[in-house]
Amino acid sequence: MIFFLFVLLAAFVFEYINGFHDSANAIATVVSTKVLSPRQAIVWAAFWNLLGALAGTAVATTIGQGLVDTSVVTMPTVLAALLAAIIWNLFTWWLGLPSSSSHALVGGLCGAALASADGRWTVLKWSLVDAKGAHNGLWPKIVLPMVSSPILGFIIGALLMFLLTIILRKVAPRLVSLIFGKAQLLSAGFMGYSHGSNDAQKTMGIITLALFTGTQAGVFAHVPGWLSFLRIPEFIVPRWVMVACALTMAAGTAGGGWRIIRTMGHKMVKLQPVHGFAAETTAALIIHGASTIGVPLSTTHVISTSIMGVGASKRFSAVKWGIVERIVWAWVLTLPVTGLLGYGLMHLARLAGMH
Repeated sequence: MIFFLFVLLAAFVFEYINGFHDSANAIATVVSTKVLSPRQAIVWAAFWNLLGALAGTAVATTIGQGLVDTSVVTMPTVLAALLAAIIWNLFTWWLGLPSSSSHALVGGLCGAALASADGRWTVLKWSLVDAKGAHNGLWPKIVLPMVSSPILGFIIGALLMFLLTIILRKVAPRLVSLIFGKAQLLSAGFMGYSHGSNDAQKTMGIITLALFTGTQAGVFAHVPGWLSFLRIPEFIVPRWVMVACALTMAAGTAGGGWRIIRTMGHKMVKLQPVHGFAAETTAALIIHGASTIGVPLSTTHVISTSIMGVGASKRFSAVKWGIVERIVWAWVLTLPVTGLLGYGLMHLARLAGMH
């Protein structure tokens, strides 16, 4: 039971960090275009994050059941996964790099599960089809979206900006800024909502995994009656987990993430309100679609490449590719580094006699 409390604490710390680490995803563009002040933008994003986080549980189910064999997962496994993700998130936040919290958690979970299973790679679910005919596993739900979603973000962002440029070519620039200054409030809200609907669910999934495996192992067999809500014989995300994660992410978003906001909103490409609208709308549509089908997408990858696509539609040199290169390295390294961290932490836990 003590271990579960550590897991719960680590999960909420991860969720809070996820909020301020990834808050830049939702508000960088609306801040850089000066439509809202940083403080206003953070409050706006936190509100929509909260609503989005309560929107469903498809992503949570994928994280908790669809990636690793739950029979090898113990409380220390979940704790090692969370600590690996927290360490990487804080490191990339310190560097001001918008890396993926989603992939950090997935990498940590896979590495920790591998250590729990004595290095048996079969515990990782690469590809499987469930009873409803849906494709699950690391390949369709993590690896393919990791490659395809940034490409989609770049292409759709560039196309949308190109279309808007054609439609608005005869409209006075002042009027364009006025119209899209208002429209960007909607796109920023939609971005915050989609971010909450995807990112908050990842921690819901990991807490539910801890509750489910704890119930199977009899961890909660002798808890007092008032704690009976901790026992979940089936993998169903409890309502209290949804609400707690939603509030924690909203609080984290309200805390802000100024280092990453500067990278995303100012250093990568110079944006006007119309560009911010195009980037946010593109990213929000892709992320919302992924949340609906249970894909734990990297919101960071999608908004970053959407901003790049919008910037490149003005002219290719408008994007500061040196900054982009640093960001891409952070993306590439996230899964293997957190996988190794998760494996190492779980291995240490086993050496210490924690199973």
